[in-house]
Amino acid sequence: MVPADGAPVADDATDGRRAWQLDDFERWLGGRSAATRRAYLTDVGSFATWAGRAGCRCPADVTRMLLRRYLAFLATRRYARASIARKAAALRCYFRWGLRRGLIGDDPARRLSAPTAPGRLPAVLTPRELTALLGEPASPGADGTLAAALRRRDDAVLELLYAAGLRVAELCGLDRVDLDLPGRSVTVLGKGGKQRRLPVHDRAVAAVDAWLDDGRARLAGPASPPGAVFLNRRGNRLSPRDVRRILDRRSPVPTHPHALRHTFATHLLDGGADLRVVQELLGHASLETTQIYTHVSKERLVGVYRRAHPRA
Repeated sequence: MVPADGAPVADDATDGRRAWQLDDFERWLGGRSAATRRAYLTDVGSFATWAGRAGCRCPADVTRMLLRRYLAFLATRRYARASIARKAAALRCYFRWGLRRGLIGDDPARRLSAPTAPGRLPAVLTPRELTALLGEPASPGADGTLAAALRRRDDAVLELLYAAGLRVAELCGLDRVDLDLPGRSVTVLGKGGKQRRLPVHDRAVAAVDAWLDDGRARLAGPASPPGAVFLNRRGNRLSPRDVRRILDRRSPVPTHPHALRHTFATHLLDGGADLRVVQELLGHASLETTQIYTHVSKERLVGVYRRAHPRA
């Protein structure tokens, strides 16, 4: 539609995006992962559309009651509790930002509660499963075959995931400059662009060293990224999907790469590690995220007690 003076009229979606300053919010989210940015922007945009139908033209019109009505509306639409909890987190983030920006005078989402996700505990590999997965390292001395190179790479990938509790994206993003094998440490770039340096044990160091010395050159090609630690069969940087295939080939039970991170954290706590130390090693921003592993450890202790105590 064009008015009499010939000036174009912005459509409702454009007007709404400007009123809610979603472009500015998206830029402010720049330090977060791409998946988080997409999810938060979509969640806030969906709420803005819904609120617009209720007569709210901008963030300043939103009340705490309206936010609670929205979460109830999502529940009636049979959204999963985890999805509703994420949308509530996105709204809390947006309105905190809006308060600092001066878009609102009071934060209606402060302490906004949402149904918590079901208490599903992370999967942890048993000692037998872990031993079968990691197996015996490839024998020294490369035979130059592709199979030998892949075996050395797979050994190094699995040992490093368990030794340092890495996220699979952190492992895939490793460059040679991130490794300090003589110092038994690795430096990774985690969520939010936060860097952390992690200790690794001798077996992981030996596996990575063997891969770099005897295996990597067999997979590398002219177009391979020279700094990448891990490569796939095509000579490209290893991807999370490639890591999942390694697990599928090696694991005696169905599992996923994150299970090694869960196992790493649980074994540290079982061994008496302080929760805050585990938080730092995992790169968790909040201690609450790490606390899930205390529940895993308690469950394991109860299981051992019931199997071993004569009166259990």
